[in-house]
Amino acid sequence: MQTKINPRGGDPRDAEIGGRVRTLRLERGLSQTELGNLINVTFQQVQKYEKGMNRISAGRLQRIAEVLGVPISFFFTGFAQAESTGPGPLGTEFSFLQTEGALRLARAYARIKQPGIRLHLLRLTEAIADD
Repeated sequence: MQTKINPRGGDPRDAEIGGRVRTLRLERGLSQTELGNLINVTFQQVQKYEKGMNRISAGRLQRIAEVLGVPISFFFTGFAQAESTGPGPLGTEFSFLQTEGALRLARAYARIKQPGIRLHLLRLTEAIADD
């Protein structure tokens, strides 16, 4: 499937990569200003990256990956599948993480130390979601 690139709006993959940057930034508890300081850009530039308005250069994306503690491949995982079969599970996960309360839920889940309780919560959540 050929991706259409709008010369003024950029490539849809830019928005997907920017969304992944935003999700990781929020997960790490960083503001746009803090991330900008760590990668030597303004918070406005981080904002444009996250919205997909500006493309992130390869060098800058490598720096973002280092700061956020992920391999650079993290930002590209799932593109081939999404283009050939439509939105895949990875895209769905990132859409979820950008909804209100999702990061709070994920953080709270991560703080649960007992594996048994985590498993019960997971099963409960799946049961509720299936209804």
